[in-house]
Amino acid sequence: MITSNRLPVLALDIGGTKLAVAVVTDDAQCHGLLVEPTRRDEGPGPILDRLFAMGQAAIDTAGPVAGVGISCGGPLRRADGILTGPLHLPGWVDIPIVAMAEERFGVPATLENDATAAALGEYRYGAGRSTSTMVYLTLSTGIGGGAVIRGQLHRGAADNGGEFGHILVRSGGRRCLCGRLGCLEIYASGSSIAERAREAVAERGDTSSLAGIEDLRAEHVSAAAEAGDPLAVDLWTETTDLLASGITDLVNILEPDLVVLGGGVTRAGSLLLDPLRRDVLRDAMPPAAAAVRIEFAELGDVVCVVGAAASAFDFLDSLATASARESARA
Repeated sequence: MITSNRLPVLALDIGGTKLAVAVVTDDAQCHGLLVEPTRRDEGPGPILDRLFAMGQAAIDTAGPVAGVGISCGGPLRRADGILTGPLHLPGWVDIPIVAMAEERFGVPATLENDATAAALGEYRYGAGRSTSTMVYLTLSTGIGGGAVIRGQLHRGAADNGGEFGHILVRSGGRRCLCGRLGCLEIYASGSSIAERAREAVAERGDTSSLAGIEDLRAEHVSAAAEAGDPLAVDLWTETTDLLASGITDLVNILEPDLVVLGGGVTRAGSLLLDPLRRDVLRDAMPPAAAAVRIEFAELGDVVCVVGAAASAFDFLDSLATASARESARA
């Protein structure tokens, strides 16, 4: 039951692996939560039809909403409400997602980069509460990020800031979806860990416990590494080394109180967190190392849903403020 005095919002999260929707109240409670596979090979039309149908189902379950918050990976044009070409959604070019959502649901809508939304959600409702400067990285199908700097969400000049997955960690390394060689994402995202593991098994893994796993995923690699499989240990060590290198750069540049890690790769638990803490605190500049904590996200699988909702609440507040100013001038 929704008990908040403020009308909730509908949150729509468009991920490379899954779609998630919920009606969210201003205390971050999710109602009517629905999750489905994205099935991105279907293309934008069928996927958006399913997404909006899920949104309507959530409203039918939880009640009316005041607005819609949409989170999706970039590139995007937030001010125009357009997905210009998300890297995790091939074929999604110049999709006017905000206009489509407003037409479908009849309330104001806003668009946010998914990792920026997640950063806002964790800052306001999760691990980042009571911090001033926080960096968030999601380690999932890809690697995204966001930052809150002295209490202000950083979006960048073109609303696509926080692309921490495209920090260069190995010059001349593997080719990333963005076209560069050696990005963090192409080594430490869940899909990239799995791809590197498949290649390693094909080259030298006949005796590895990873051999013969048909749908090889990052969680198989972390589990095998924890069990001492030499090939998996090598893969996992490379992953944490390069991830620590990227995080160290962020810590040195932004000097945050807190680095928050979310996404499916974090299910590895201490196997991931312990070496990251050790290496970042060892390698960061001493003042930055002394100031920072590294923790897992608290909001779990609904982080982007809650973040999209937080963005929608902020957007509705800005509309109300603008309307009040217009009335005062009239």
